[in-house]
Amino acid sequence: MAMQIATPAPAPIAAPEMNIILTPAKTETHKKNRIQVSNTKKPLFFYVNLAKRYIQQHNEVELSALGMAITTVVTISEILKNNGLATEKKVLTSTVGMKDETKGKMVQKAKIEIVLGKSDKFDSLVPPVTNGKTPEEVANAETEAAAEAQGPAATQV
Repeated sequence: MAMQIATPAPAPIAAPEMNIILTPAKTETHKKNRIQVSNTKKPLFFYVNLAKRYIQQHNEVELSALGMAITTVVTISEILKNNGLATEKKVLTSTVGMKDETKGKMVQKAKIEIVLGKSDKFDSLVPPVTNGKTPEEVANAETEAAAEAQGPAATQV
C-alpha cells in the first residue's frame, strides 16, 4: 500500500497595499506628427497636404478622428497610398466615452487612428520645402492655390 503524505497548502501571499489613481484618457501626450481630423473645420485637401508635409518632416504621420470624421481620415489615407506617397503602418479602432453636448449624458464615439509611413517613392514625388513655413501654413497655401485654380475655370463659360 502506498502511503500518501499530506502537504499543507501554501499560505496566500499578501499583496502590498497599492493606491490606484485613474487618470482621464486625455492625458496622452501630443505627438508632433499627429493630425486630428474634423470633417467640418477644414477642406479634405488641407489635411492631405498637411499629411504630406508631416511625412516629409517626420517620415510618418498619425491621422486620428472621432465619429463622422472617420470617413475623412480613411479617404485621406487612401489618397496618399494610391498616389504612392505613403504606406500603411498601423490601424487602430476603439470607442471613447464622451459627454454629449446637447443632452449632457455620456455617449460612446467610434475612434480611428491610422499611422502612415513615407513610401520609397515619396522623395521623388514631393519637392522639398525650403521656405521656412510650418506644415500648416504650407497646407493652407496649397489648398488656397488649388481653390483659386478651380475658381476661375468654373466661372468661364
